[in-house]
Amino acid sequence: MSFRRAAMAAVFLVLGLWFLAAQAKPGQPGQQPAIVPGNFVDVTAASGMQFHHYASQTAKKYMLEIMGSGVALLDYDNDGRLDIFLVNGAPISDPTPLGTIPRKTDPKYWNRLYHQKPDGTFEDVTEKAGVQGSGYGYGVAVGDYDNDGFEDLFVTEYGGNRLYHNNGNGTFTDVTEKAGVAGNGWSTSAAWVDLDNDGLLDLVVLRYVQWDFEDRMCMVNGTLRTYCRPDNFQPIAPLVYHNNGDGTFTEVSQRIGISKPGKSLGIAIADYDRDGHVDIYVANDSMPGFLYHNKGNGTFEEVALLAGVGVTDSGRTYAGMGVDFADYNNRGLPDLAVADLALEPYALSANVGKGFFQYATDSSGLGNITMQHSGMGLHFIDYDNDGLEDLLVSQGHVMDTVDQVNPNLHYREPMLLARNTGKGFVDVSAQSGDVFHQPWAGRGLAVGDINNDGRIDAVVSTSEGPAHVILNETATPNHWLTLKLTGHKSNRDAIGAEVKVVTSRGAQVATVTTAGSYLSSSDKRVHFGLGAEPSVRRVEIHWPSGILQTLTEVKAGQILAVDEPR
Repeated sequence: MSFRRAAMAAVFLVLGLWFLAAQAKPGQPGQQPAIVPGNFVDVTAASGMQFHHYASQTAKKYMLEIMGSGVALLDYDNDGRLDIFLVNGAPISDPTPLGTIPRKTDPKYWNRLYHQKPDGTFEDVTEKAGVQGSGYGYGVAVGDYDNDGFEDLFVTEYGGNRLYHNNGNGTFTDVTEKAGVAGNGWSTSAAWVDLDNDGLLDLVVLRYVQWDFEDRMCMVNGTLRTYCRPDNFQPIAPLVYHNNGDGTFTEVSQRIGISKPGKSLGIAIADYDRDGHVDIYVANDSMPGFLYHNKGNGTFEEVALLAGVGVTDSGRTYAGMGVDFADYNNRGLPDLAVADLALEPYALSANVGKGFFQYATDSSGLGNITMQHSGMGLHFIDYDNDGLEDLLVSQGHVMDTVDQVNPNLHYREPMLLARNTGKGFVDVSAQSGDVFHQPWAGRGLAVGDINNDGRIDAVVSTSEGPAHVILNETATPNHWLTLKLTGHKSNRDAIGAEVKVVTSRGAQVATVTTAGSYLSSSDKRVHFGLGAEPSVRRVEIHWPSGILQTLTEVKAGQILAVDEPR
């Protein structure tokens, strides 16, 4: 990952402390917004979910060991309750010969699928479902690629990926070879998205770097062995698979223009310029991010630097990890947030229209909050249903000896909850539950309403540690509305649809997606906090097919199923 030299780290730390001091202006009452904390509870022990991620750490410090793995929230059996899928590693010997593709050799390395029972607890159905996996896993993407009404699973691995077709009876079939999506190299995050609006989900698969098990020695201060920085390795292009509609896919990255070599870890989708075509953002590690603009003719062009989201406002790259699109300021345009490593504040870019973004990390207060933290999974959620998107981040550095290099930084960190006040972000983590005081090597983060109570919950994975089920029990009088969309002319998951809700307070806009965060896949249902509004005046759904559907006078406090007009 992106490790700064000691001198540069010290400079950034001094600048960060100077900026903090400059922002603290005593004698100006009323400038600090009231703190309205959340209440998040770790219910893992009572949930029945027992999972341990195995990174298989070695003295050689192979880079594979530091990335952790992802998590998915999905309803694989259509019973109305979210289930959990967790990706796991595989054993690595010390040393490992060049060209080795690690394989799972014991059930402890299996990926795991946990089915949610009616009482809210989870049962391990991995073996019955047939999704144990075979290699050293990283990411997961959820999508109904054949439009049969059941969610399928794509799992990324080092050395080759796996596609599991949902049979609709609680089992999955590995169709990787038939589908032609195995790929190669070191795959990370992936996203299901209909790139050409033919009603079928295509697949974008990110890859990290060109890497193999060579004994590469990287040191800090000439004495401490550490994981090598990504600067030591060459970037690699993504894989893009077009859905042929017959259960097979064709790799088309070069043909459609999503082919720039990167060091890619996070992916998110949204129609950022409101031209009716879904676009793609890719978070890269220690090199500029990519924004692929959909030209509407089946091809894309990379425009991140031109649009203002390739680097910071000072022209620096950052260690891009988790990423998410959301309209955090309710201006009707999707904004962008990217998590990165300590001494590089998380990047927030406000969409100012006409295809351009403005770097808003410092003006929003997010720079002060995140300068000394390392973020991995990141997702916008409206935790208190006040109609403003807050930020939830799983945190933890990738260098397990980072505190020996800089005592102000930590390998294990608590999660971050940043509340959106409408005027900026405020760190409410410390007041929002004991879970925000637990230091983890946080990695994957998926969000969704696990218990269907109208509050967004989360599942977090950790590197070489357990996964956590975290319920949002924030007490609030605010109302909410969740929409579960089913496409017919569009892809059945409605991925890429844009939903707008209008109340007397104004409008909110969101995109249907399972992508975002870090190596993870979240609940496809779209959730809106409504504040004091007991109903929604109007819901507008812009389906990927081009159909505009309008609902009026929709009552709050419900999960509303909406079908695309046939």
